[in-house]
Amino acid sequence: MNWLIVAPVVAAKFLLPIALIPFPFLAGWANFVLDTVDGDLLIPAGLGNSLDPNENHLYQNIDKAADYVTYICMVIAAWKWPVRRWIIAFFVLRTIGQTAFFVTQNELMLLFFPNFLEPLFLVCATLLHFKRAAAWDHLTKYRFVYGPLIFIYKMQDEVLTHLVDFDRSEAIGRLFGG
Repeated sequence: MNWLIVAPVVAAKFLLPIALIPFPFLAGWANFVLDTVDGDLLIPAGLGNSLDPNENHLYQNIDKAADYVTYICMVIAAWKWPVRRWIIAFFVLRTIGQTAFFVTQNELMLLFFPNFLEPLFLVCATLLHFKRAAAWDHLTKYRFVYGPLIFIYKMQDEVLTHLVDFDRSEAIGRLFGG
């Protein structure tokens, strides 16, 4: 195992979410990027990705534990937001999925209990960053746009990730001749 890669990436996965509390926009998007590329760094560095009980599946367990830390920090960061009830409801939904995943080691649990929390949080943090005082009025006015977009985005993401096991990084690499 290449600890020079594994240690800092895993540390960042657990420490970066704490920055969500004071800096929801910057830390939210930084965390999104890290969560997108972490497997491309950690799996080749020696963390196995298999869910077969006879094989190394350390990456999935570390990733899901770090994700849960992120969800907790998102709830704390959004505690005073008008959408707090939605954030908490989506946190509970994903908590059920995370718990079911850890108990069964079956990735389909993550598809059945989708992570709507993260995209809602990122939309809200982005609106707050750019629209400040008008953010909540804007979100309310366009809720019938944001709601379906969040749903469609996240469901395709959950299906591709947990059902189809589609590797986006590999597909992007092939697209650009890599």
